Amino acid sequence: MTPEELKALRKELSCTAKELAGALDLEQATVLAWEKGELFPTKKFIDKMEHLRAAGPTSIPRKSKGDNPVKALADPNVWLLVRKIAAHKKLRDAVAKLAEGYADPAED
Repeated sequence: MTPEELKALRKELSCTAKELAGALDLEQATVLAWEKGELFPTKKFIDKMEHLRAAGPTSIPRKSKGDNPVKALADPNVWLLVRKIAAHKKLRDAVAKLAEGYADPAED
């Protein structure tokens, strides 16, 4: 399997190198080396990749990226917190400082 064929397979399976590596029980670095032509997959792995291709994109295990933040809006406790934050500047400042250490889910 050539590097181009491997990239085409990943595109066909809609997966990252890390996800493909996980499905093959390999390190991501190995898949990336295959794509660069630095290493080449053995027949064992080519056969596994052909099996994944035949099974389609659902054959690739994907990790959940966490809870959907929009679902949290249905929680009444979230709205209680929002009301308190909006009403109290000191609390708003404390929450803003605490939030600096967290990623913005809109950027994921």
